[in-house]
Amino acid sequence: MSLAVPSENGKPLRGLLDAFRSVEKSLWFPIGVVLFLFVFFSLATDSFATIRNFTAISGQAATLLIVCLGATFVVLMGSIDLSVGAIVLLVGAGSVQILNSFGIGYWVLPLAALLGGLLGSINGAVYAYGRIPSFIVTLGTLSVFTGIALTLLDGRAIQFTAPGFEQIAIGQFIPRLPNIALWSLVAWAIVVVVAVRTRFGRYMYLIGGGEQVASTSGLPVRRYKIYAFAISGVLAGLGSILAVARLGAAGPSLGSDLLLNSLAAIVVGGTSLAGGVGGPHRTLIGVLIIAILDNGLNLMGVSQYLQMIIKGLVVIAAVLVSRNATQEAVVK
Repeated sequence: MSLAVPSENGKPLRGLLDAFRSVEKSLWFPIGVVLFLFVFFSLATDSFATIRNFTAISGQAATLLIVCLGATFVVLMGSIDLSVGAIVLLVGAGSVQILNSFGIGYWVLPLAALLGGLLGSINGAVYAYGRIPSFIVTLGTLSVFTGIALTLLDGRAIQFTAPGFEQIAIGQFIPRLPNIALWSLVAWAIVVVVAVRTRFGRYMYLIGGGEQVASTSGLPVRRYKIYAFAISGVLAGLGSILAVARLGAAGPSLGSDLLLNSLAAIVVGGTSLAGGVGGPHRTLIGVLIIAILDNGLNLMGVSQYLQMIIKGLVVIAAVLVSRNATQEAVVK
């Protein structure tokens, strides 16, 4: 007696199995971490698994996701951007003052993106033409941008006066989903398409996989390095103005947690610091891990100091478990 399943009846099951096989193996670990954290915090505290809390998590994670999307391209090509938090602070400080002085309303959005792109281009130009390691360049501009921003703010928070401007962030086109979270998901979808379907995205993988080979092959490596930092700045600028709209003001602490959290989310999501592996599609998972971890630990009353320890251990564990043989050959 044959136990074979008829081909027609087996098609749905076969299709499901093919779908599972098509998912990158290295994605299973971060996805498993998200599920584990969800179950753990749901059992640990009654206030975690609620619609109200999920709305709060989506709003809190939105700025991090937008900023991480641009920074992912920089990491993907084997570089690093330590200045994203400083760009968020400077763009927020400048945008609020322009908004209050000229009353340009929603036109401040493209202006913030333009300012962020300019700051990112400065990073990229110094890095590409000065032949200085990106770590050093962005460490320096982190200090410069932060100093300028704090000078503009004069050490205090500045509220915006444009009526209704906060609705671009805290309004809800979709019930229970803050607009800032909706914009972040739209940005994620666009950036994923750019990474997968465009020349720019393919060049990021090629440069990260082997810059010397890419240069020998005729790729305009220097120009695309600047493009990557410029896009990182554009998205940091957009994330900044949306964060300002959500918070109602730009203060000295704006973007202060983005340096650690952005790198953690990108690495935990599975994008290699060595370059050439990963992408913005994985960054969403990394952001979810960091956001759920922060929210759950806060609800449990865990101290900020212990949270830093836990977050650092999670990042190290994620890199150790999810790296593959191709990444082991190069450690920068």
